[in-house]
Amino acid sequence: QVQLVESGGGLMQAGGSLSLSCAASGRLFSTYAMGWFRQAPGKEREFVATISGSGRSTVYSDSVKGRFTISRDNAKNTVYLRMNSLKPEDTAVYYCAARDSAWAASELKRYAYWGQGTQVTVSS
Repeated sequence: QVQLVESGGGLMQAGGSLSLSCAASGRLFSTYAMGWFRQAPGKEREFVATISGSGRSTVYSDSVKGRFTISRDNAKNTVYLRMNSLKPEDTAVYYCAARDSAWAASELKRYAYWGQGTQVTVSS
């Protein structure tokens, strides 16, 4: 069982930057691939970025590629999402997720463990 706690959300103007963190409980953090997903009001939850257990492999959605960076520190049991050049359409609740495999994956259904979410609001 993995418990996840996100932090770092907030309000930012368009063009600004924010960093999110997700702290995981439990052992063997490096055996879990991690993902970030987001859900805007009235929309389905969507994939943002994923990172393999080792951190060597990352995948991004087309909407954030080149602007967001996912990373992890396995010694600290933490995964990060650095968000640059923020746009109003990035406004959403951002969720951290873990899956029972070290292989990165973009499908929401492959993730068994979820955090409570953190709000990111980007004003124009």
